[in-house]
Amino acid sequence: MSSCLEAEHSPIFVNGPIIVGAGPSGLSVASCLSNRGVPSVILERTDCLASLWQKRTYDRLKLHLPKHFCELPLMKFPKNFPRYPSKQQFISYIESYASRFNIKPVFNQTVERAEFDVLSGLWKVKTQYGVYKSKWLVVATGENAEPVVPDIPGLKNFIGPVVHTSAYKSGLEFANRKVLVVGCGNSGMEVCLDLCRYNALPHMVVRNSLHVLPRDFFGLSSFGIAMTLLKWFPLKLVDNLLLLLANSSLGNTDRLGLRRPKTGPIDLKNATGKTPVLDVGAISLIQSGQITVTQAVKEITKKGAEFVDGQEMEFKSIILATGYKSNVPDWLEENSFFTKEGMPKTPFPNGWKGENGLYVVGFTKRGLLGTAFDAVKIAEDITDQWMKSNGPLSASNICSCCFIHFHFNKSK
Repeated sequence: MSSCLEAEHSPIFVNGPIIVGAGPSGLSVASCLSNRGVPSVILERTDCLASLWQKRTYDRLKLHLPKHFCELPLMKFPKNFPRYPSKQQFISYIESYASRFNIKPVFNQTVERAEFDVLSGLWKVKTQYGVYKSKWLVVATGENAEPVVPDIPGLKNFIGPVVHTSAYKSGLEFANRKVLVVGCGNSGMEVCLDLCRYNALPHMVVRNSLHVLPRDFFGLSSFGIAMTLLKWFPLKLVDNLLLLLANSSLGNTDRLGLRRPKTGPIDLKNATGKTPVLDVGAISLIQSGQITVTQAVKEITKKGAEFVDGQEMEFKSIILATGYKSNVPDWLEENSFFTKEGMPKTPFPNGWKGENGLYVVGFTKRGLLGTAFDAVKIAEDITDQWMKSNGPLSASNICSCCFIHFHFNKSK
């Protein structure tokens, strides 16, 4: 028994990159590497692929963009999937993707610390079960690793349930209740829409200006229209055309309490990463009064909230649609490549490669399109280095990575 325990905790050298995270980003890099004959090991803190999608998304979620803009490298969505696949359809696509490229992450491995050892020239990645070493480390935990819970005065004093959207599944448990929804992005809008299906009374907090665009216009996706127009016209003109389409379809959203920024939607997205809301029905419910738009919250009270305009209301529940953040600063010992918020300092399209074999995927603020772009670049770069050291893929290389997967999943 003692020899088994010693083996479990002895450092394991990975003859290929260590990838942290088994979401779409990590899987994309692994598939591109596999396609080039390079092995890899994925460490995943949960017990499943794409845990954000499987464990922390609401039931009605669909892809916000048409499926051909959300494909991972080397594999298209099934032809029988709708234009906007559902949550379950996307999960099935992810599982099929991993199966096709024989990707087998080592599950239940929480990375506690990762650092580059100058003397050995290797990355040391420590989990609760052992230490991995490799020449390359791919950070694939993404922009949405941890829920953001804002520090709202009085929030702890509220006597009703407070739920982040990461724990929200459907409006069923909020049926017929007056609910305060803090946040007005895509998640906040869709949660309000879902609450209305169960006769709840959602009040949506809007603090800042935002762009709302129709998801589709005359059967064409707004995103697709924008991407096509950008091939021929300057960005500012395309932004103006999108706003014309939005105003003709949705009306003047300023009158609804949804002030538009002065910067156009695409320009704003490129500059700040702030994504326009793609409307799938919430605007019409705001217009009809089923969803109420409120100003910013000044303070949460015992039974409700006081707003900055002095108005006070009582609520039965509060839902925080306040987004997610990176968790990279919690475990990666590296000070030059990432900001204190855990985002690459170098913007897209050059933020995928650091020093000493460090790579980053899923931090572009450009969704799955950005992920696919970075994954291909990373795989090409690592492959060039790997081939110089190892030559063509051999049976021993395959077996070494398979052993790691077997060892850690069987000996715990």
